[in-house]
Amino acid sequence: MRIRGGILWLCLCTALALAQREVPTINTETPEGQLLQQIGQQEDDAKKAALMEQFIAKYPTHEAAVWVYSLMVATYTKTGQYDQALAAGEKVLAADPSDLHTAHATLKAAEAKKDPEAVRDWALRVSALARKVASAPKSQDEDEDEYKQRVDFAKQLDTYTAYSLFAAGLQASDPKQKAALFRALQENSPDSEYVAQSRDYYFLALTQSGDAAAAAALAEKSAADGKAGEEMLAFLGDYYLRQNKELGKVSDYANKLVQLVSTRPKPDGVSEQDWEKRKNQLLGLGYWMAGSAAALQNQFAEADKSLRAALPYIAGNNELRASALFHLGVANYRLGKILDAIKFNQECITIKSPFQAQAQKNLKAIQAEYRVVR
Repeated sequence: MRIRGGILWLCLCTALALAQREVPTINTETPEGQLLQQIGQQEDDAKKAALMEQFIAKYPTHEAAVWVYSLMVATYTKTGQYDQALAAGEKVLAADPSDLHTAHATLKAAEAKKDPEAVRDWALRVSALARKVASAPKSQDEDEDEYKQRVDFAKQLDTYTAYSLFAAGLQASDPKQKAALFRALQENSPDSEYVAQSRDYYFLALTQSGDAAAAAALAEKSAADGKAGEEMLAFLGDYYLRQNKELGKVSDYANKLVQLVSTRPKPDGVSEQDWEKRKNQLLGLGYWMAGSAAALQNQFAEADKSLRAALPYIAGNNELRASALFHLGVANYRLGKILDAIKFNQECITIKSPFQAQAQKNLKAIQAEYRVVR
């Protein structure tokens, strides 16, 4: 830049720390130079923002425009003008795609706005840029310390983006937005400590948003890694049972659920009464799923064993109890336990359910056959 007249270097420590762009050389004898000087000297953020807007409006193609836009990101964030901060960040990155510090400042603006989509987009952009900066070889203009500082900062910032996605996922209220943030975290930073911390939250968001297939995929991966809790195991058993497919998986997950719940100590912060209630619900569900899967595969001895074990735990759940009684009636008939088969069908008939009519037919057929046998 050719300089004529008085020269003033503006060393704005705070702005420079945030923007990390080279402070332009300013000719204070020109109108644009004087305006830049006012921007640098103004301490009131609202007034500074107005001066910067004035500069951009008058001198949009000036070589200091990108530097002003970089200052705008921080200033707009401070004044709560988050959309303007995001727009300013876009301007800087369009002119200089390698400006990692402004990208970071723009991510902070998205976080301050509490905009899940903006956080996700900027976190991924910052991460990609940070990895590019970290992997770039040492330039001729860098000494060893500068090179190390550049790489360390980029790596730390990449780690921060994983935290940003995690924190935004926890804060988001919409299940689909939560799931999108946790998915981005999992896909972009699979080795991050925050992936493990977000696993249960991600699973819950997927189930709440109705994405059963994705929830099942996440739960199965967790189960394969030995990290699936009772909620995931219960979901997987029910998921495959409802589809009446891969019933071997239903039995496997149901048995793992029973084993886990039976051996797991009471979680911290949960009363003995609440844990006992929850434990009994899960045990009943586990035994019922295992028995139902066995019944559907004509494994009548296993069905009889598991469903009998389920009955005490599902006493208040007519939907599960009617199903269990119906399958017990069939299993005991096939096992030659006629009196038990009659008893289970009689109990099933007393519950209004989709099994009621068929249980009545089965009972009549068994009683007719039993009278003939006698």
